[in-house]
This record gives sequence, structure tokens and C-alpha cells, in this order.
Amino acid sequence: MASRDVVMLQVPGPDGVRDVRLTSPDKVAFPAQGITKREVVEYYVAVGEPMARALRDRPTNLKRFNDGVDGDPFFVKRVPKGAPDWVRTCTVTFPSGRKAESVSITEPATIAWAANLNTLDFHPWPVRCADTDHPDELRIDLDPQPGTDFHDAVAVAGVLREVLEEAGLTGWPKTSGGRGIHVACRIHPQWDFVHVRRAVIAIARRVCERIPDRATVDWWKEQRGERVFLDFNQAARDRTIASAWSVRGLPAATVSMPVTWDALTDVDPDEFTLRTVPGLLERHGDAHADMDAHVGECTTALEWYAKDLEDKGIGEMPYPPEYPKMPDEPLRVQPSRARRHEEEPGRGH
Repeated sequence: MASRDVVMLQVPGPDGVRDVRLTSPDKVAFPAQGITKREVVEYYVAVGEPMARALRDRPTNLKRFNDGVDGDPFFVKRVPKGAPDWVRTCTVTFPSGRKAESVSITEPATIAWAANLNTLDFHPWPVRCADTDHPDELRIDLDPQPGTDFHDAVAVAGVLREVLEEAGLTGWPKTSGGRGIHVACRIHPQWDFVHVRRAVIAIARRVCERIPDRATVDWWKEQRGERVFLDFNQAARDRTIASAWSVRGLPAATVSMPVTWDALTDVDPDEFTLRTVPGLLERHGDAHADMDAHVGECTTALEWYAKDLEDKGIGEMPYPPEYPKMPDEPLRVQPSRARRHEEEPGRGH
């Protein structure tokens, strides 16, 4: 039985200390590890400063696990009812055109408050609240497919780093908390989601051209093979990835950990957990502390995209199925189904 006690935590903030309620502190969040809700919230207080820096002024979706990691999680994209008046919000527009007020992280206390709502993963948009239509962060998700693992993602990330540098961008890697790697680049917020996504597509294509046996940009799983998928659709509007320092909803309570490029080749992502990361932060600091000082442009990557379209006739890629039909987008039909359709009697040429 979870305790019904209420504990008041004092969380440092920009204007002093806030009192944050911790309810049911003995509720078990990670049964295999015996990790309680109190440990989760205290973890987020411990990493609150660098995490608030990573999330600051970003609309953020909350992935809540009300029944612990063994239960079914759900995403909260709107500010929950009963939020304290000091929890900031900002307006976002979904692909459907509908708008909503989303949580905006401005201080560690907001993170602790959300963690008390059984939030494990924090999923920020790649925008700031001052302009939610123009990303200030370009993200690439390196997703190992069956038959590949984290070490394959590391190899692909090394080539991605080279391509980003050629595009005039500085990449900042972190573990995903699973088998993958996330790489983010600060950019000036002057391109919309469509153009930033096209920049990601162009960058990803160049990586795949250099190591075609190890990396793929194919949207359809049946075409990917045993390669690492560079998920360009994580750059689409309303698609998010877990933030740096987020605890993932996995039995081992692993964390999405910021690392340097030099360290990436040697790290074991399983060693970054809720119980180990605060000590690592205290000893080594935040590997992404200087990220905001390196802001780049999408110009070169968009020139690559235009050249691919002109020289090779390849441009847009399919959007996720829940999106409205987008301009210049190819059919959202997996290749094997399209072939069967063409081969049916009475169809095709």
C-alpha cells in the first residue's frame, strides 16, 4: 500500500525556494528496483538546475505512469487541472490546427511538481514559448533497428557529427535511455517546422550515402534492414523526444544522459540510472552546459535538400499517419502494399 502521507519539499528556484507537495511518497514506481515515487521526485530535484536549463521556456508534454512502469503510461499535452499558479504555460498549435495550453518549464520546482504527478519522461517541443512556430533546435533521433544496438548507433553518430559540421551545425549527443542516441543542434528560430524537417532529411540522407550498410532513412520498416534509422519525423510539428535528464519508463530506471562526443564511444547507456546520475552530475557537471552558445543555421542543409530534389528527384518523405496530407508529400503506402495493388488484375498499366 502506498503511504497517504504528504511531504513538503523545498525546491530552489530563481526567486528563492518553492514548497512543492509530494503525495504518496512510498508509492512504488519501479518495482524491479524498489524505487519509490519519493526517489523519483528527489532525483528530479537533484538534476533540476541543468534539466531546467534544457527545458526552459519550452512547451513540454508529460509522460505519466500513474501505475508505475508496469502500468500503461499516457501523454498529457495540456496543463493539468489544479496546477499551481506559478506553473507557466504557453500556447501550441497541433498539426490539426487546434491549439492548447501546454506546460512550460521555467524552474526546477515545475519539474518536481510534474514528477509528483507520476511523470517520468519530459518531452519538450523544439521551440521556445516566445515563438512556437519556429524551432530553435534541430533534432535527429538515431534509432537502432532489430539486429543492431547502441554501438551501431555510436558509429552512425560519428558520421552524423561530420555531416553536421559540414552543414555549419554543432551537434550535442545524449543517450536516449534505451538503445538509441539523440543529437540536438541549436539553430536560429527563422525556419518553420516543414523547413527544419527538410534540413534533417537532407542531413540524414548524406549520412546514409556515406555508410549505406549501417544507416537508413527509409520510413517503412520493411525497407530498413539491420541498420540504424535516422528518424527525420521527430522534427515534425508536435513530435517530441525525451529530454536530457529524463528518467525513462523502463524497468532499470535508465536516464537520457547528456554526454560529450569524446565520451560517447566509451559509455555504457545502462550505467546512467536514476540512482547513479546525480553523483555523475556532481562529479563531472553538465556536458551540455554550453549548448546555447553554439547557434547555427539551416541554410546549407536546405541547399542540400534543394539540390537533391533538382539532381535526383528526391524531396519530401512520408509524414506520420496521424498528420494531415502535407504539400509535396509522397503516398503514405508501404512499398509492399503498393506493389500488390499494382499487380492486381485490372489495375496498373
